[in-house]
Amino acid sequence: MAEEGKKIDYDSANQGYLDPWPPVRGEYRLGDPSAGVAVVTLASTFNPGGAAISGPCKTENLGLEKIVANVISNSNIRFLIVCGVESKGHLPGNTLLALHRNGIDEKGRIIGSNGAIPFIQNLSVQAVERFQRQVDLVDRIGLEDMKEIERLVSQYNHLARPFPEEPYQVIKRKAARQEMLSGDSDLTFGAGVSMDTTRWLVASEG
Repeated sequence: MAEEGKKIDYDSANQGYLDPWPPVRGEYRLGDPSAGVAVVTLASTFNPGGAAISGPCKTENLGLEKIVANVISNSNIRFLIVCGVESKGHLPGNTLLALHRNGIDEKGRIIGSNGAIPFIQNLSVQAVERFQRQVDLVDRIGLEDMKEIERLVSQYNHLARPFPEEPYQVIKRKAARQEMLSGDSDLTFGAGVSMDTTRWLVASEG
């Protein structure tokens, strides 16, 4: 299980996000990290302006984990707009809404999801709860009208106020007994700790 809830040092206490941000790589477009809105476009591919981060999500497990990890590491993000066309079978949009509404059971299954494999394996209950508390989801699944999505981004940016807690970082230290060469890591936490986020493996030097 991941080690969580530790106080994280970041350069500017008032900026509201870890530096560099976001901590987990993925298929996304970055905007202003001080913005209050993130956008998930599901199986659709477009990049609305005005969001802190936007990008697709085609899987109901690892894809959702990356969204949660990146969102809760930025306390400025208070709204998550879920739009675009669902990925058939996986139903990440339905699963993301279920995760936010119901959380996970003791086996990590997302309660109420209709997806094929709706399991959270690399996030703790505390991380999911932080996601539930920090953001409100705006359900516009099926919407691909860029002008309307950008209007929603602008609307919710005006409503957003930073979450009154420090950025929350998920660190999975239980590696699967594999040696990870420093050249394979794509994320560094400092103090000799690095992560391969494609496999959620964490290695510590020394």
